[in-house]
Amino acid sequence: MTLSPVRPRRVRTTPALRRLVSETHFTAAQLVLPVFVADGIAEPTSIPSMPGVLRHTLDSLADTCAQAAELGLGGVMLFGVPREADKDATGTQALRQDGILNRALARACAEVGDDLTIMADTCLDEFTTHGHCGVLAANGAVDNDATVAIYARQAVAQVRAGAHVVAPSGMMDGQVAAIRAALDEAGFQDVAILAYSAKYASAFYGPFRDAVGSSLQGDRRTYQLDPANRREGWREAALDVAEGADLVMVKPAGYYLDVVADVAARSSVPVAAYQVSGEYAAIAAAAANGWLDGAAALHESVLSIVRAGADIVLTYGALDLAAQRAQGAAQ
Repeated sequence: MTLSPVRPRRVRTTPALRRLVSETHFTAAQLVLPVFVADGIAEPTSIPSMPGVLRHTLDSLADTCAQAAELGLGGVMLFGVPREADKDATGTQALRQDGILNRALARACAEVGDDLTIMADTCLDEFTTHGHCGVLAANGAVDNDATVAIYARQAVAQVRAGAHVVAPSGMMDGQVAAIRAALDEAGFQDVAILAYSAKYASAFYGPFRDAVGSSLQGDRRTYQLDPANRREGWREAALDVAEGADLVMVKPAGYYLDVVADVAARSSVPVAAYQVSGEYAAIAAAAANGWLDGAAALHESVLSIVRAGADIVLTYGALDLAAQRAQGAAQ
């Protein structure tokens, strides 16, 4: 008797069968949309380096949040873009309740309430004249401890404005513990912290800096992780979990799937991964030139991030992905 050859292709013969045996799935509820909200603009403005992404007004932010909630997204991550004249060396606009980010948080919360998770980027880079994520010491280096003290105040202000989740992204040592203590002392014990734990000094952030009008002088290699280091990603995430982080993040996502997998394999809390501006822009630009199927490439890129172990994916394509899934379900 001749044995039949092994034929793995048998389970790939039809779309229905491929769906049946698919190992990885993601839903709209796992997606978070990063949103830029700018002060001093009368209508949404395009960002040339990020096709399809806008700097929003408060009104268009409200519309976007409503759309995100209707499509079943997990949340939005808000970034404030202040007027250039409102920046200073210590980022004081980030603490003001009438600052653009806190006004945006209040507007988003008023629009969608608890139907959508409203996340706040807890950092100073958009608000400082030098573009760094913290205040500078006399020697020009970022002062870790002085910056952490400001983050703690900023997080409290963001929660008072309406944030459900605060997300410290500055990669300062001890930032999670300081923010947790400040939130608890202010009576916000139930507010979650999403820590940008393994944030690498990546070349893929360029379009984001265009979007927020970054004033960065120099680079952030003294506080963000070296792209060469894999083990350090888990070390940073473990420290944040020990300090009280409720969720941890790896950033960027697509070029750091090994780090995502490492963190996901060990973490006791949910793991997020951020498909950053350069990753998204590369797909969008290639699609615009007809070099690839943009919708399919975006889906595949996010699927790979989830396959690596991410529970949550931040992507500028979240609305498009959710709309695709809703359309597919309706057919």
